[in-house]
Amino acid sequence: MNDTITIRGFVATEIKTSTTPGGVGTASFRFGSTGRRYDRASNTWVDLPTNWFNVQGYRQLAGNMACSIRKGQRVIVVGRLKLRSWEKDGRTYHSTEIDAESVGHDLMWGSANYTRNANNGLHPASENNAAGQGLAEPAHDIGLPDPEGDEDPGEEDHPDDDAAAGIFLVDADGNRTPVDAETGELAGAAV
Repeated sequence: MNDTITIRGFVATEIKTSTTPGGVGTASFRFGSTGRRYDRASNTWVDLPTNWFNVQGYRQLAGNMACSIRKGQRVIVVGRLKLRSWEKDGRTYHSTEIDAESVGHDLMWGSANYTRNANNGLHPASENNAAGQGLAEPAHDIGLPDPEGDEDPGEEDHPDDDAAAGIFLVDADGNRTPVDAETGELAGAAV
């Protein structure tokens, strides 16, 4: 049985982060999904009851959730559905949880800027940036050898290369903005 689901909704709580005893990073939040239907009798759209879920992410996803998702935002969650029940004091309780595989902003309600994680592979901007997409590129001074050995000795260094080694976001004009390799956020960007 495949119990993977995709749900659109809103983040109802702030993100809670922690680390398991084994050192695995986790992040969780309460997630609400309210359906709508058209009521012909009143000629209006009406909200259906809200379904509530606890969303749990692990490892890299947990870090990205903590940096990117905020209370009140519209998101889409993909993950494995887990229904749990337990008894306490003669009463049965139920919870609905989603072990998230992916979480992202619902672009139906707003826009978002994507920043690739440093550890997901280095992709030079020249390969993927032809359409002006702001993809991250490795800095030239991070100690990676030139695979073709044909680095142009007359090539100008970027003034910020000496200041910060790491990953940069390159815009359509070729301007480089440093990206914090740990959080995936633009360096100096206000939250």
